[in-house]
Amino acid sequence: MNEFQLIKTYFYRYVSAESAADIIIDKGDDCALLAPVKHALAITTDTLVEGVHFLPTISPHALGHRVLATNLSDLAAMGAMPKWFNLAITLPALNENWLAEFSEGMWQLATQHNIALIGGDTTKGPLSITISAMGDVEPSKALKRNAAQLDDDIYVSGTIGDAAAGLQVLLAEQVKYTDSEQYLITRFDYPTPRVELGLALLNVAHAALDISDGLLADLGHICQESGLNAQIHIESLPLSVALRTSVDPQKAVQYALSGGDDYELCFTAPQSKRADIQKIAQNLGLTLSRIGSFTATNEQSPTIECLHEGQPYLAKADGFKHF
Repeated sequence: MNEFQLIKTYFYRYVSAESAADIIIDKGDDCALLAPVKHALAITTDTLVEGVHFLPTISPHALGHRVLATNLSDLAAMGAMPKWFNLAITLPALNENWLAEFSEGMWQLATQHNIALIGGDTTKGPLSITISAMGDVEPSKALKRNAAQLDDDIYVSGTIGDAAAGLQVLLAEQVKYTDSEQYLITRFDYPTPRVELGLALLNVAHAALDISDGLLADLGHICQESGLNAQIHIESLPLSVALRTSVDPQKAVQYALSGGDDYELCFTAPQSKRADIQKIAQNLGLTLSRIGSFTATNEQSPTIECLHEGQPYLAKADGFKHF
């Protein structure tokens, strides 16, 4: 099987007729040609490298899901509707069983969000996968990091800390896992991009981002870009039952504050939108937890203060370090 046979076998399909509607030319030519989008074009790129962003033991199916999910999460954080993506994959060898599982994991998620693969590249080398995903969003409504406002509430979706705990379970290389440990592993291997939430927040939230490097590290970007301090209430952090039963309370909080890879959304909204956010949570069947608020800052470097039942809480702010 050569490169072109590989592409046609595993990566040459449309998830729906609707997903192909804006495509003039896609896979197989020197460039893809796309019809103009309705609004602004949102573009994000993520590279996942074996041994850095995923373990060598990850299943190909989970990896196919994971590499697309991380990009969809970025689109969700800006409130963009997913449209297209490119895939560049570097493979150490041509393994058809591996490719079949990998592509199926990727296509299942692509179909769920009606996003079309329009091109990319394949080459030989250490396993590395890069995806560039594109979507559209009305510029005036896009959820940007610099748009948080004084007294905004701070929310997170779902539960946080699960993926970081799941990674530690995997690194321990146990023979058997409890049900709680298996849940945490699944949360690490199969993150859920909150695309529907991002779209629902367009007329409600001010700012948003996805939690990839850890809550404190990522929320710090909003603080910096918006010029505001933040207060976080530890007792309001949404911790799953699986996390609470797998580690001690202090460790669970540490995973929630500094652990990455949850890909939940952290967003800000005015207090007047609390009822709207509760309705969004009910409509999506998703927990949206109000964990703090923004305060004014007189400093060049805004800070995040953690409180537990009104008392200062010393938290390690170490998130994922890229270098």
